[in-house]
Amino acid sequence: MQVHYPVNSGLFQKQVGAVKAVDNVSFSIARGETLGLVGESGCGKTSMARSIVQLVKPTKGQILFDGHDLIKLKGGAMRAMYRRVQFIFQDPYGSLDPRMTAGDIIGEPLQVHKLTKGRDAYRARIGELLSLVGLNPYMAGRYPHEFSGGQRQRIGIARALAVEPELLVCDEPVSALDVSVQAQIINLLEDLQQRFGLTYLFIAHDLSLVRHISHRVAVMYLGKLVEVAESEELFSNPLHPYTQALMSAIPLPDPIEEATRARVVLPGEPPSPANPPAGCVFHPRCPIAIDECSAGEPELREVVPGHWVACIRA
Repeated sequence: MQVHYPVNSGLFQKQVGAVKAVDNVSFSIARGETLGLVGESGCGKTSMARSIVQLVKPTKGQILFDGHDLIKLKGGAMRAMYRRVQFIFQDPYGSLDPRMTAGDIIGEPLQVHKLTKGRDAYRARIGELLSLVGLNPYMAGRYPHEFSGGQRQRIGIARALAVEPELLVCDEPVSALDVSVQAQIINLLEDLQQRFGLTYLFIAHDLSLVRHISHRVAVMYLGKLVEVAESEELFSNPLHPYTQALMSAIPLPDPIEEATRARVVLPGEPPSPANPPAGCVFHPRCPIAIDECSAGEPELREVVPGHWVACIRA
């Protein structure tokens, strides 16, 4: 799949280029699985997430969910399918309408999809969803500014759960929260997954967090997937030089190990996605790059069972 943003210039705003936020990326998520998606800021994680729920229209490709291409769905078919796919936003302060009460925010999907009959059933369902995410039902009449950040994110999760989805796309859902609150939200997501058999695409930049919650992890760099593997396999045996650099940046609890371990320090800055380098997009910063790395783009290949890497030297 591709997500390219046009770059326009001149009096008539003619397109002169494109920002290749997501460039020929393909992966799958099994039912009931959590796939962690990691990478530095600007690598295309959020564009990928938003394209799945059509907040951003993909430039090219397919998004297959249970055999249906979400890009091609329209009208009632799209509405029915998007009961099964929901989104949890990164910012709990900006993703809730400040003019609506918590009950109205959670209840809006119930009204849109006509999931309750009668006022009593509507109110009961809102109270049930609030309890499900660890909030007291009496809070339904409060406005977003009356809640803490963690409570607001719980409201966002309850809103997503209102339509009983199967897939939740979580775009850095805890990055704006305190560390202690992050743990509570992660535990809530894990409990909900076990209870309802949910599938997660979990996007984050905190590698320790991703290791804790994910069954598999995919690593992105400059709009490309560079490595995909089981969580423990990836963290114990990273094969791509970029993944190795990410792993070396994870703090260790033992101060002696932290002081003596080898670090992979990457030179320079990531290239612009509007003008990515030829061949492997990582080769200008790669410590093991050779001439062949700039000649052609490496394909994502399976080097050991379940472990995929896009590097000719892996």
